[in-house]
Amino acid sequence: QVQLVESGGGLVQAGGSLRLSCAASGRTFSVPTMGWFRQLPGKDREFVAATAWGIASPGYADSVKGRFTISRDNAKNTVYLQMNSLKPEDTAVYYCAARRTTGVATNPSLYDVWGQGTQVTVSS
Repeated sequence: QVQLVESGGGLVQAGGSLRLSCAASGRTFSVPTMGWFRQLPGKDREFVAATAWGIASPGYADSVKGRFTISRDNAKNTVYLQMNSLKPEDTAVYYCAARRTTGVATNPSLYDVWGQGTQVTVSS
């Protein structure tokens, strides 16, 4: 089993930065792909970014390209999402997700394990 715990959310002004962390524990070798999604109340969960072992280029949603960076520290079993130039429309609950197969996927149904989520609020 793999468990994911997110941290780093909070309130920030537009143009500011936040870094989200996702600490994985358990059988972390079984989840080669890690990603971030976000969700607003009443809306579908939306892909943000993902990275996988052996893949040179992470995948990003068009809405965050050039502003967000996903990285993975395998020694710490932690995935990060560095968010710069934040906009009010980035406000959402951000979820970390893990996938037992290798490959960046944008469909949340293809991910097997989810964290509890962390709130990010960007004020204008």
